[in-house]
Amino acid sequence: MSAGSADAGLTVVLTKAGKTKIRYPAALVADNGTRVTVRAPWAAPGVRDFGFVRFEPGDVFTEYYWRDAWFAVKEVRTGAGELKGWYCDVTRPAVLRDGELLVEDLDLDLWVSADRSAVLRLDEDEFEESGLAGRDPEAAEAAVAALDELERLARTEEGFAGLLG
Repeated sequence: MSAGSADAGLTVVLTKAGKTKIRYPAALVADNGTRVTVRAPWAAPGVRDFGFVRFEPGDVFTEYYWRDAWFAVKEVRTGAGELKGWYCDVTRPAVLRDGELLVEDLDLDLWVSADRSAVLRLDEDEFEESGLAGRDPEAAEAAVAALDELERLARTEEGFAGLLG
């Protein structure tokens, strides 16, 4: 059951703390009713160097969002198709409505290098400072559990293959 045809366009809207962080066009690759898969070029202006990876113009992101899970997994490749790795965002479950994929970022992130030698938990300090644990303890608990699950999967022999396949 597909909620949209493959290669149809939509807009990804990423919010954080009630404000739109970024919005960008993406091609709908698949929607099985639970997981929405989109593909988009690097949407921010210029290069973003995190120290452990650089996102730059020409990079292509295949992004996996779930309506029933508290995370998104973004497979990052160069324009030539070389895998850089996976950038995982801890989010509230995604909502697809009126051509927009709505995603609320909850600060926690995980980076997994292409060879899976680096599995890095990111922005735990931002998460603590966000005050989510005080405002919405159930959401905070779900967010931490999602990060733990992503890290557990990343460290298995299969990695994200079962999740994304």
